[in-house]
Amino acid sequence: MSPNDRHTERPETWHAALHRLQRDGVPHALATQVTSAGSTPREPGARMVITAEGVHDTLGGGTFEWQTIEAARQRLEAGQAGMTLEAFSLGGRSGQCCGGFVNVLIEVFPGSQTTLAIFGAGHVGTELVRLAAPLPWRVLWHDSRDDIFPDWADATPRLECRPSPEPGAAVSRLPAGSHVLVLTHDHAEDRELMDALLARGDMGSIGLIGSRSKWASFRSRLSAAGHSEAALAKVRCPIGTAHGPAASRNALSRTKGSDKTPYAIALATLAELLALVDQAAAPPGEAQRGLDPAELRALF
Repeated sequence: MSPNDRHTERPETWHAALHRLQRDGVPHALATQVTSAGSTPREPGARMVITAEGVHDTLGGGTFEWQTIEAARQRLEAGQAGMTLEAFSLGGRSGQCCGGFVNVLIEVFPGSQTTLAIFGAGHVGTELVRLAAPLPWRVLWHDSRDDIFPDWADATPRLECRPSPEPGAAVSRLPAGSHVLVLTHDHAEDRELMDALLARGDMGSIGLIGSRSKWASFRSRLSAAGHSEAALAKVRCPIGTAHGPAASRNALSRTKGSDKTPYAIALATLAELLALVDQAAAPPGEAQRGLDPAELRALF
């Protein structure tokens, strides 16, 4: 971009920013002015998009806008997804001379529904990344080998390729609650990863590619390394059985006639993960969702 282009480039509108951030899975907030009374900088329907680093469009400027940005960023930092309603007396709370009243709806979007960490960029790992691309998930793709990631990976939204020569260090950097799949090219590396993942104890789920005999060997060694039976029981191996940890190890898992092509394994594994992610995200009981009805009655 030339210096002249910088001066003529127009700021990104709120709707363009919203589309880009949702496509790329970046946490953000949408602030919408829903009511106004008296003298106010903007009218109902004005919107702005807020991220941890930037602001797109405006609700009119001044202290009231700064307070809206701060409220949105506090919720982004705390990971408080959902809707909240902020009321501003411009002459009181915001100290602005126009003296009107404004209500702003702040909608916080976490960016990605969950984080999927895949260790291994072989055939199954590649098919998993392709199949997961349309989902609202953040995907962290690890491999210890040099120049293993395909060129198309750089243009895939919400995908981060992470060369990981030290598996233990890569595990330590995973976000808590990540769903992890271990399918590297090397059994020793698989064992190192499993040891580190079980030691953390805060993953959303852990899946290991391989047969029941592979898991029996791994389980024995991991148990000898000090991991509890409760922790080991949560590991899925073989992956892609879609029946939970217990069924993953019974006689029906991966029967001799099942399709073991990389695409079929990846497809079954992703179906299994969809159920696990939905289960983790399900609200407890019949909890109230959205804005409290009393807030809306007072507002309208």
